[in-house]
Amino acid sequence: MAKILVFYYTRTGNTEKMANLIAEGMRLVQGARIDVKRVPGITAREWLQYDALVAGVPVYYGMIPADVKQLFDESVEFHSQLQGKLGGAFASSANVGGGNETAILDILHGWLIHGMLVFGDAMNDHYGPVSIGEPDKRATDVCLRWGRIFAETAVRLFGETK
Repeated sequence: MAKILVFYYTRTGNTEKMANLIAEGMRLVQGARIDVKRVPGITAREWLQYDALVAGVPVYYGMIPADVKQLFDESVEFHSQLQGKLGGAFASSANVGGGNETAILDILHGWLIHGMLVFGDAMNDHYGPVSIGEPDKRATDVCLRWGRIFAETAVRLFGETK
């Protein structure tokens, strides 16, 4: 069973909607166990319990919110213990060009520094799902598809080993 954590920070609820859509797509995959948690409400140490981690953020000035950055700062304590896990990210912003990709890349950089495998998508939002405001039909479809293929990948990597 591949254990996947989707965690997110939200103020308006848009990022939470994306997290739930991604988890919905993941739950279509046999062999995947999905937990969805809000920030604040988790610690970085909890990341060690999972095979795959997906972080979702709203974008503030092209960057991730301080609460999520704090989790990455805390993760220094167990640096290298995430080696080989699968990582992904998604973001919502107020407008086109609002920094979705830069915020996602900040998260992906963190995963790479931990030695994690980073998940990309050749078909849609290449770095991870994005939404402008509340998820519209396009963002909803991308979140569902991305979640499914992320979970399929996690199950291929980790499904039968634990």
